[in-house]
Amino acid sequence: MINIVLFGKPGAGKGTQADFLKHKYNLVHLSTGDIFRFNIKNDTELGRLAKTFMDKGDLVPDEVTIKMLQSEVDKNPQAAGFLFDGFPRTIAQAEALDEFLADKNQEITATVALEANDEILVQRLLERGKTSGRPDDQDEEKIRNRYQEYNEKTAPLMDYYKAQNKFYAVDGIGTIEEVTERLSLVLDTF
Repeated sequence: MINIVLFGKPGAGKGTQADFLKHKYNLVHLSTGDIFRFNIKNDTELGRLAKTFMDKGDLVPDEVTIKMLQSEVDKNPQAAGFLFDGFPRTIAQAEALDEFLADKNQEITATVALEANDEILVQRLLERGKTSGRPDDQDEEKIRNRYQEYNEKTAPLMDYYKAQNKFYAVDGIGTIEEVTERLSLVLDTF
């Protein structure tokens, strides 16, 4: 079983690359953003709670996110592996994920960070915001707040996974095909 964590700042191309990876490696794609947006659209209790944080550009609290992800993993007992997109975002979430997977005799195989310059990403998100309808992609202040949250809470995951020899950085700038090729070079070794 292969379990991959894909992370990077908002706008780095995680969703685009996740679509490629889930098909190539036959993985169940678990995107916390997609799951939260589904719950928001369907006005569930989780959706209303998540929206209060997401509208400010803040991360949804760990306990809510962790329970939601565990439920999604449990719904797919026959999966060949999982692609975690947008999770974990904090050391506490990574430790909870490791513990949860260990209880299932599984582990994270690799983590891949899509890296890109903030100014390029801000412009990507503002462009995406013109068509996505997502309020968090239409306000530069909220975008920059999301980057600050990422730098403070998610960037330390690099050291966490480096200590486990499971961290790989991939340049997220270029055509979709170029970035996809870079990801394949890393992941085809597993």
